[in-house]
Amino acid sequence: MSAKVQGISDKAKKLTVQGYWQLQQMKMRTTDVLCTQSGEGFVDTALKILISVVVGALLLAGLYMLFNDTILPTLTQRIKDLFNYKG
Repeated sequence: MSAKVQGISDKAKKLTVQGYWQLQQMKMRTTDVLCTQSGEGFVDTALKILISVVVGALLLAGLYMLFNDTILPTLTQRIKDLFNYKG
């Protein structure tokens, strides 16, 4: 073989080995990502939202009891309008 052909052959082998190792690394990263068991489920998120709403309602009820007055007057009017719907 000539030196030129040998150089091309060596480059091809080197690129083949590099490509193989890159694919192996990509395979390992993909496997790690797909096998990871961590994360947050729908139930966890729903429970957090429910707890936030309940705590907010308790705080608002506490403010109403503390001041014995309407804290959000526009909210009271909107609720009255909602239940007195004439359609």
